[in-house]
Amino acid sequence: MFFIFSKVLSFLMNLLLWVFAFLLVALFSKNVKRKRKFLLIGIIVLYIFSNSLLLNIVSWGWDIRETKVPVGKKYTCAIVLGGFSSDDGNGGGFFNTAADRFIQGVRLQKTGQVSHLLISGGNGLLMPSGFKEADWAREQFREMQVPDSCILTEAKSRNTIENAAFSKVLLQQRKIKGPYLLVTSAFHMRRSMMIFKKQGVDVIAYPCNFFSRRFSVSADDLLPNAGALAGWASYIKEAIGYVTTRYFK
Repeated sequence: MFFIFSKVLSFLMNLLLWVFAFLLVALFSKNVKRKRKFLLIGIIVLYIFSNSLLLNIVSWGWDIRETKVPVGKKYTCAIVLGGFSSDDGNGGGFFNTAADRFIQGVRLQKTGQVSHLLISGGNGLLMPSGFKEADWAREQFREMQVPDSCILTEAKSRNTIENAAFSKVLLQQRKIKGPYLLVTSAFHMRRSMMIFKKQGVDVIAYPCNFFSRRFSVSADDLLPNAGALAGWASYIKEAIGYVTTRYFK
């Protein structure tokens, strides 16, 4: 039920959906005052959420950018959260904009900082296909010459809460003790750390896939930017998920 609720809520938080709704009300309203009001609201909402400067401020305050991993220290396992690949519609997958999660997993294993990689991710679609991200990722790790003995996969989870729950069970079954490195996008790390710690999994943040590593301002940031809309969608989802999980789950 929580999974379905989160998907419905994500749909309702679609910013373009709201902008179109305001503009449609303005278009079909026969009341001149209401028409102007909703037209203005639609324009203001569209500008605010296509504004890179405001998004940069939110990103700077929310993202976890730094890791507390000491140089030279080795860990038993890095838990790499799914979301870095998508279903290609033909039974396979492809890397998406979060591919840095996968890259950092390979890097950690190849440099000897971790002995195992746990890939946690099934299919998070409301109407799932047969694609299982962790199973697909295992094949990609093999191509990168990561030994099978180093790879653990959990292909049942549909969201971060299930990532934590199923990963915990798998690690206990394999008797692999923490602390573990948690590898996920910087914007997703704050919520992920809370969820894993809430479920008793001893994790250390290893953020990647950064929206930005420094705060900067330019005149271009004040201009509408289509990319900012996608960024806002991610942060709104994270904020809602954080509050919901912390206080109601």
